[in-house]
Amino acid sequence: MSFVVFAQESGGFGGTGSLIFLALMIGVFYFLIIRPQRNRSKAQKELSQSLDIGQEVRTIGGIHGTVASLDDDSVVLTVEDGRLRVSRRAIGSRVGDEA
Repeated sequence: MSFVVFAQESGGFGGTGSLIFLALMIGVFYFLIIRPQRNRSKAQKELSQSLDIGQEVRTIGGIHGTVASLDDDSVVLTVEDGRLRVSRRAIGSRVGDEA
């Protein structure tokens, strides 16, 4: 007679431990990636909505200009010797703002 015995390795967390680990990974992913991106989006939207004529701004491409006119989805900037029309989303910051 021969007996075949299968041994099961008992190491690691098990089923419950794996779920806890997965939940921790999702939590880390949320706090390190999703939440900061939402905050940046919200700040960009607030900046875009609060633009006024005459404010000095900087685009995300590094162009400095003064807001000459506003449209629903675009801004006309006065630069050195001319004007540029850019998307509201292209405005990176106001010149002189701390943040």
